[in-house]
Amino acid sequence: IGIDVRGASRDRGELEALRSLMVPTSSGRSVPLTQVATLEDGFEDGIVWHRDRLPTMIVRADIRDALTPPTVVAQLMPQVEALRAQLPPGYTLDIGGSVEDSARGQNSINAGMPLFVFVVFTLLMFQLRSFSRSVMVFLTAPLGLIGVTLFLLVFRVPFGFVAMLGTIALAGMIMRNSVILVDQIEQDRRDGLEAWQAIIEATVRRFRPIVLTALAAILAMIPLSRSAFFGPMAVAIMGGLLVATFLTLLFLPALYAAWFRVRMPVEVAGQDRASPDGTVAVPSG
Repeated sequence: IGIDVRGASRDRGELEALRSLMVPTSSGRSVPLTQVATLEDGFEDGIVWHRDRLPTMIVRADIRDALTPPTVVAQLMPQVEALRAQLPPGYTLDIGGSVEDSARGQNSINAGMPLFVFVVFTLLMFQLRSFSRSVMVFLTAPLGLIGVTLFLLVFRVPFGFVAMLGTIALAGMIMRNSVILVDQIEQDRRDGLEAWQAIIEATVRRFRPIVLTALAAILAMIPLSRSAFFGPMAVAIMGGLLVATFLTLLFLPALYAAWFRVRMPVEVAGQDRASPDGTVAVPSG
């Protein structure tokens, strides 16, 4: 049973005076506080915290610079679950702080993901004016996950809410490069080049702008990668953009040729089969 005892203002000026504080008893006599209680020094908030109109006890802790809140929570979850199972009825144990905020943000992103996909695909349709080409560009977005996973593992960075934001932004960067390449292929074909030659010429012509643009974005993320909060996002963008840029320049031309069934011209195939002395090997039969 909690009992609050408050002395006069002159008796509260010194902590030692509390030991000789006279407390009235039921018999009418007054006795020193030390005879009925054990005094211990401690710190306590001057208010009672409530959350969802329930009295709440908040436990806070600082973490080391090399760790992140999701990593610490993942390591402590077995002990937290064991403690939660031992709580009496009516008591709950919840995880708060930045981990809770990240979970709320992630839920909001998941709820808005269908709208995001619809808007992006609509913009691709306006730009490319072709359903098949829009789907082809959209399929290049997951290429960034290879670099994201690799860099997060190498730098030991957890895939949290901020890293997810970086991955979403990365998907837009990858699709932008794909749109540039596909649009150049279509432009070359309208200028009279054969489909096979247009694929090669567009890839070679757009190689330098795409690589330099990606390299500039990667270098710009290096200072941000040292940040405790935005570091996972920067690492995800750096790794995903580095790997996806080169994979896009290889994967997208091959996908375009396979998708639209573009075949190598006969004269090019003949040159590839030509022998060193200039003769062409013609298969028999």
